[in-house]
Amino acid sequence: MCPPLPATPDLPPELGARLTADGAQFCVYAGHARSVEVCLFDDAADGTTTERRIALRHRAHGTWFDTVPGVAAGQRYAFRVDGDWDPDRSLLHNPAKLLLDPYARAVEGGVHLDPALYAHRVGPDLRGDLWVRDDRDSAPFMPRCVIVEDEFDWGEDEFPQHSLTESLVYEVHVKNATKLHPGVPEELRGTYAGLAHPAFVDHLLGLGVTAVELLPVHTFTHEPDLVLRGLSNHWGYNTLGFFAPHAAYASTRDPQGALDEFKTMVKDLHAAGIEVLLDVVYNHTAENSREGMTLSWRGLDQRAYYRVDGRGRDIDVTGCGNTLDLTHPVVARLVLDSLRYWVQECHVDGFRFDLAVALGRGKDDGYDRDHPFLVALRTDPVLSRTKLVAEPWDLGLHGWRTGQFPPPFSEWNDRYRDATRTFWLRDLAASASGGVGHGVRELATRLAGSQDLFDRHDRGTIASVNFVTAHDGFTLADLTTYDTKHNGANGHSGTDGSNDNRSWNHGVEGRTDDPDIADARRRSMRNLLGTLLLSTGVPMLNAGDELGRSQRGNNNPYSQDNEISWMSWDLAAWQEDLLETSRHLVRLRRDHPVLRQRTFFSGRQVHADGSTDLAWFGADGQPMGERWDGPAVAVLQGLYNGAAISERSVLLVVNGSAGAVDVTLPTAPGAAAYEKLWDSADERPTPPGPPVAAGDFVTMRAASMHVWRPVERA
Repeated sequence: MCPPLPATPDLPPELGARLTADGAQFCVYAGHARSVEVCLFDDAADGTTTERRIALRHRAHGTWFDTVPGVAAGQRYAFRVDGDWDPDRSLLHNPAKLLLDPYARAVEGGVHLDPALYAHRVGPDLRGDLWVRDDRDSAPFMPRCVIVEDEFDWGEDEFPQHSLTESLVYEVHVKNATKLHPGVPEELRGTYAGLAHPAFVDHLLGLGVTAVELLPVHTFTHEPDLVLRGLSNHWGYNTLGFFAPHAAYASTRDPQGALDEFKTMVKDLHAAGIEVLLDVVYNHTAENSREGMTLSWRGLDQRAYYRVDGRGRDIDVTGCGNTLDLTHPVVARLVLDSLRYWVQECHVDGFRFDLAVALGRGKDDGYDRDHPFLVALRTDPVLSRTKLVAEPWDLGLHGWRTGQFPPPFSEWNDRYRDATRTFWLRDLAASASGGVGHGVRELATRLAGSQDLFDRHDRGTIASVNFVTAHDGFTLADLTTYDTKHNGANGHSGTDGSNDNRSWNHGVEGRTDDPDIADARRRSMRNLLGTLLLSTGVPMLNAGDELGRSQRGNNNPYSQDNEISWMSWDLAAWQEDLLETSRHLVRLRRDHPVLRQRTFFSGRQVHADGSTDLAWFGADGQPMGERWDGPAVAVLQGLYNGAAISERSVLLVVNGSAGAVDVTLPTAPGAAAYEKLWDSADERPTPPGPPVAAGDFVTMRAASMHVWRPVERA
């Protein structure tokens, strides 16, 4: 536990609610308010709830604070703020609206949609006049903040601290992972405890996972339009509190118990050697646009927390209605304090920043890699030592910034995703219909670590988080099953979700009983997995892809808290085979460090025998030379030379054509022959066969990938 900062008489105390010897100290920022009250809620003997309002008497630097005697752990509370109502100046104070503490470490209950939640007057359709203040009390429809104890028995917990060169990141939703898992007790399924249950942990360890990247676990709520359509925000990218774990993911309804269950999950995963990364959403909040609800930040100080223009209108680069203003010191401090809390108090190992470009936009709205927030994050003695991963885009002008984040950030590499899908699916579809694809140049660049994107500032290959699928988009199985998205269940008339999927249904849209199509789809899945798990960089696997999980063609199931999203553990034989293939590929990666070096390949001689660290060959076994850019080129061999690092070498061979191809294994120093370690045409990994002499040819089946290991003699 991090000790509290010493009191300083000239500065306000720490923000949030802190227990003292005789009560609790409350502190909140409301820089333009005239008064602030803390509201204490208690259960009366008759079953009703009472509210006691206490004015905070002290103010400094826009921060209001006071100590209230008699308050103990478990106290429910929130704030009310009064001040000017002038929407054109972004002054939206309304004492009728209950406001959550931005620093609350536990939140109990949910937001129950009602017109009273809006600071301006709205009707039953939730539309109204932005300039007319609404005087209805929102408290009956609001959750409560809860004071909790920080004490927790961490025992001998240690951060695993895996090198990114040794990492396999597993992106997973807490509920989806175990909601249907038969090995997890029913009362724990879909919870923090379920995620850390041995039945699921054994699956992670068997797969070789070193880190789970959890979809948002900060307290979140549901957008009004979803509620009106009978849906919910299932993914959680709609934050209501940056310090409190989402209580619905706990097996207990007690707020203290929910926090302790989260910490126990982290502790148990650490004990298994698995790191915990959080997908964090600091770019916007659940208050959505100015037309949205007033739940916390907007009622405290709209001008401080959000990017607004000169007329009080939101500057939205997130697509969610608002954008937090990281140029304001109070907001930057909020985010930094939140991150430190999750590391120091909850022992998480790192973060993936959703729409990270929004966090680096300056006062002119342009992205700045030296933005004060990014500098603070990179130089913070605690946070700079964690794993930091950027989603390097947002929806604003010039929002795509892949390769432009500073070290030590790693980045989701969308160029990798697109190139891999294009080669193995769209180009293959073109080949199957008599056309040609895009060639092998970009695939080679992605296999080798994307040096074109990440070579600046000595970032190395670990700056590239390679992925083929993620939570938003088709699953691996659906990439091979659907040409178009099938998002009708989301209620947007098919307008939501990406149209640029680069998928291929192999001739039939959706499920089919045709054995040839089913076989081709499974081979495509294996090709994509093999490419992902053997590429240089940091592989990220979308949970369930190793099992062939389908979302029935829905590429944006953010509102589907049902079997469309939940992982099924009732596996067919082909799914068992795919899981074993995934395990085999991870072992190959682990056993061959030449595939996961930190530094980029130079192509220059690295050994006295004249060999280079990486050499590319065509189907004829000859160096690629000037043949890179031919669109008809669909076969590539890459020889990764381990001699320079005293490790074994590896030959990767890809055939992206729709027909079988004879491939001559290259003659190279130290490679008299080759032993085949994997063939994607096999449903299940098979033991190595007899070595094949260098210079001899082998027949690769259509649309397949091989892994060979050089040996000294045939």
